[in-house]
Amino acid sequence: MSRTRRLREEVRSYLEENDTANTVEIFDHLNGRFRWGATMNQVGNILAKDSRFSKIGHIRGRFRGSTYTVCVWGLTHQATQVVA
Repeated sequence: MSRTRRLREEVRSYLEENDTANTVEIFDHLNGRFRWGATMNQVGNILAKDSRFSKIGHIRGRFRGSTYTVCVWGLTHQATQVVA
């Protein structure tokens, strides 16, 4: 996780601001935000393997000139128990 810590934190803050985003939007945001960017494989692994992110659904649309089905992601809202 240490190699992608900055990317993971940026994805978390992006999803906090926007509630939901698809994989292509997250990919474009990361590559616009950082000089070194990220590959689509890195973005997919970050989203799939980090428990803070959850897949909400799929959307089919035109991305990069072709029609693709991409996943829509959001933050996992874990219920915290308040102990009085």
